[in-house]
Amino acid sequence: MSNEDDNAVQHAGLSRSAVVIGGGITGLATAGLLAREGYTVTLLEKQPVVGGRAGLWESQGFRFDTGPSWYLMPEVFDHFFRLMGTSAFDQLDLVRLDPGYRVFFEGEPQPIAITSDRQENIDLFESLEPTSGLRLSRYLDSATDTYEMAKKRFLYSTFESFRPLLRWDVLKRLPTLARLLLQSLDRRAAGTVRDDRLRQILGYPAVFLGSSPFTTPSMYHLMSHLDMTDGVYYPMGGFTTIIDRIATLATDAGVEIRTSSAVDRIVVDDGKVTGVQFANGNYLAADLVVSTADLHHSETQLLPEKYQTYPEKYWRSRTSGPGAMLLYLGVEGDLPELEHHTLLFARDWRANFDAIFGAETRIPDTASLYICKPSGVDPAVAPEGHSNVFVLVPIPADPSLTDLDALGDRVIDQIAEWVGIPDLASRIVLRRTVGPADFERDLNAWKGSALGPAHVLKQSAFFRGTNKSRKVEGLLYAGSSSIPGIGLPMCLISAELVIKRLRGDTSTEALPEPAVASAMRDERRTDTERAS
Repeated sequence: MSNEDDNAVQHAGLSRSAVVIGGGITGLATAGLLAREGYTVTLLEKQPVVGGRAGLWESQGFRFDTGPSWYLMPEVFDHFFRLMGTSAFDQLDLVRLDPGYRVFFEGEPQPIAITSDRQENIDLFESLEPTSGLRLSRYLDSATDTYEMAKKRFLYSTFESFRPLLRWDVLKRLPTLARLLLQSLDRRAAGTVRDDRLRQILGYPAVFLGSSPFTTPSMYHLMSHLDMTDGVYYPMGGFTTIIDRIATLATDAGVEIRTSSAVDRIVVDDGKVTGVQFANGNYLAADLVVSTADLHHSETQLLPEKYQTYPEKYWRSRTSGPGAMLLYLGVEGDLPELEHHTLLFARDWRANFDAIFGAETRIPDTASLYICKPSGVDPAVAPEGHSNVFVLVPIPADPSLTDLDALGDRVIDQIAEWVGIPDLASRIVLRRTVGPADFERDLNAWKGSALGPAHVLKQSAFFRGTNKSRKVEGLLYAGSSSIPGIGLPMCLISAELVIKRLRGDTSTEALPEPAVASAMRDERRTDTERAS
């Protein structure tokens, strides 16, 4: 038996049972890691298939990823796969996108393309705004430093103890960290570039975080390291391939996956979890329950009030991420005007975000939106001679916004005009619309949010909450509404934090990888060096 196996027995005990609620990427990853930790694991998913937000919709030969579509932070994916005894190299066929994305601006004749090469992006900024190249270089240096610090000290921490944060590399950065937390991302961008287009490019990653650049802390300028330096990737077959691979690894590790199994209640006896109950009254016992469902739903719907760490009154002061109208479009013919990732930005940036996040929310008059066209890289996602187009329009998180067809018509016309595809509407052969009410019904999402609680200051890092119930022994949480936050890489880290919590591991670093996986990585590095 290996040292890793010894640790698994020590930390979990081979006879212990665990139930994981939710079959999205977090639930599948958590279940797989728990099984390797020695637990007997049952995963329960209320839908007929796993995937959650990262689902799959197929119709008339088209295959649509229903949610996440940006593959960023590749090292986080690879680290998770290595924890499972394999690697991203073995599990996925990744393509690096170049350009990473193209941006169209309201009233501007020419789009701007961001590449996967840092120096090319610096040169691009310089060509559009003299002297901005040097400022962008410094911005990206800071973004890289902040990103590496976040990975080393914050993202992989349960914040069960703050003593591990009292390191010199953190302490010497305290003045900088304070400034990054108190300054908005938009203000940081405005201090770097004057051109409104470039300012929007630096500020838009706030949307990945379910927030507005005017309220997102500038610490998250680290996101620009991901797209401008690290590059943007795509897993061939779509993001559902990631779900399929992780589900297979989980079942191979011994996890039992039960779909069409909605949990009605987390059962607690004298402050200790004993299992879960289904809507039909059936009961499944467990020593440990990990809910990767929406945290608001888990707390306010699955637990009696006296056992709620985050009761309804807590959520009244929280800030939700945006809702979204999603359009899945099957289009006849090619669409060379669109990159794999294409962004359309409205001129009045602040008004656009105020409409979504302000006191009086409404659908923006002119939408800023995102388009994904995976068929340009992956012909398997659309019938021959057709294009697969996914459109995401941020709107208020409001399940009452149900009649979105008229908005969809406006958005299609907007894309046709801005991008230069005048016959787009007439070429659409398949169309489906999804909105906040669907997110609330299918995913139990708080307020119908497409992402989860926004990454404003009071909901970032240790302010985001705890992944352990304070009132129920044996109940843990994971997922985009828990720590560390929104996005597929964060969800994989969230699964790992469950294991760290169970082990009592208060370190800030990622878990050590199994020796076999590390050897695989070193062998591939050697092979690459030989080939070059």
